[in-house]
Amino acid sequence: MEYVTRIVIIGGGPGGYEAALVAAQLGAEVTVVDCDGLGGASVLTDCVPSKTLIATAEVMTTFDSSYEELGIIVADDTPPMEQAARVVGVDLGKVNRRVKRLALAQSHDITASVTRAGARVVRGRGRLEGMQALDGSRKVVVRAADGSEETLTADAVLIATGGHPRELPDARPDGERILNWTQVYDLDELPEELIVVGSGVTGAEFAGAYQALGSRVTLVSSRDRVLPGEDPDAAAVLEDVFRRRGMNVMSRSRAQSAKRVGDRVEVTLADGRVITGSHCLMAVGAIPNTEGMGLEEAGVKLKDSGHIRTDRVSRTSAPGVYAAGDVTGVFALASVAAMQGRIAMYHFLGDAVTPLDLKTVSANVFTDPEIATVGYSQADVDAGKIDARVVKLPLLRNPRAKMQGIRDGFVKIFCRPGTEIVVGGVVVAPRASELIHPISIAVDNNLTVEQIANAFTVYPSLSGSIAEVARQLHTRKAGGEG
Repeated sequence: MEYVTRIVIIGGGPGGYEAALVAAQLGAEVTVVDCDGLGGASVLTDCVPSKTLIATAEVMTTFDSSYEELGIIVADDTPPMEQAARVVGVDLGKVNRRVKRLALAQSHDITASVTRAGARVVRGRGRLEGMQALDGSRKVVVRAADGSEETLTADAVLIATGGHPRELPDARPDGERILNWTQVYDLDELPEELIVVGSGVTGAEFAGAYQALGSRVTLVSSRDRVLPGEDPDAAAVLEDVFRRRGMNVMSRSRAQSAKRVGDRVEVTLADGRVITGSHCLMAVGAIPNTEGMGLEEAGVKLKDSGHIRTDRVSRTSAPGVYAAGDVTGVFALASVAAMQGRIAMYHFLGDAVTPLDLKTVSANVFTDPEIATVGYSQADVDAGKIDARVVKLPLLRNPRAKMQGIRDGFVKIFCRPGTEIVVGGVVVAPRASELIHPISIAVDNNLTVEQIANAFTVYPSLSGSIAEVARQLHTRKAGGEG
């Protein structure tokens, strides 16, 4: 009888379910252990819900900021003296019900795909049991919600358990006034005054979204600017847009505590200042879900942060144990998690595999405007990690941007001085997540700026700015920023 390789995957997020699909297609016997529903945090509480909420906010922003300039007349009963007031509003309860409905539907679709591929889905929490057996197999114990346990035998185990919101000791979320990013979808009414603590990607996205939906937002940043990990030019544009739209951005202000006082929230800063609002959203990072899984006892080495150490083909320090996604701390992106999971299965099952290359990863911040990046960054160039030339072109010069009333944003491309090979790029624009793709293709395939410049673009189009930047880089054999 032909032997079938047994794969157990703990965690049903992008890293887990994509790995399950690959392993099943390659003929393995696959079991996915999951406690929340396939899709994981990405689908149920993070990426899909937040981007659905942001989609509503985006419509509000576009309408609010452009309708007068574009000549659109809105007929309503607003008195003449109040014509400048907002003429559109939002029903947050309805928005959040749609958010949850779409997330649940996506989870069901993923479950159907995984089971259709031949994988078994087991509800419960999985943990590794002991070291590798003499025959090379591993034991995974699954504890169901009712307390019952099942032991699975696997030739390889993939850990893809993700992470959960980090909490400050003196700012514990209560799910009503003090919230983490998984709890905001339970709100029925729009927060009147929202304090967002944390100016990383999650904090910036929610701050921008709720500002657009009609909340008065205060963004508390412990750093000297919003999005400290992103391109400085891009962060500067976004912070300027935030302030211009009325957001109170508090730089170099570290939150120490948050507490409810009646129907208000008081946030105390490290310097003693106290700010108040109707609600507070804590967006201060995530903690990997590695506790209580028997990892170290099974020979899996963890970083000081609790993340699992992996190599570029997703192997951990324990034979037969792989890891993927946020639990590894590599890049908190669904696309990277999925790639790590697929690579793990390709590697263990003997298929052709390309090790993970983080310099080809494209990422996007879903603010308005969006910020998309790929490849080497401005920080890499400034630190001397790579020698590159850069040209930046504001979207103000783009004819399509002028037609659409787009004032903020730019295209920036990095290329090598001698070969002119494209090594990175930044796009700040509406739908930058779509516009970054041609630059991603260039980075991934070592294309030159001349090749990008010579490819036809539609006129007029925002993508025309990508070709224009490439032309400027090609013609400027030396020099810096444009």
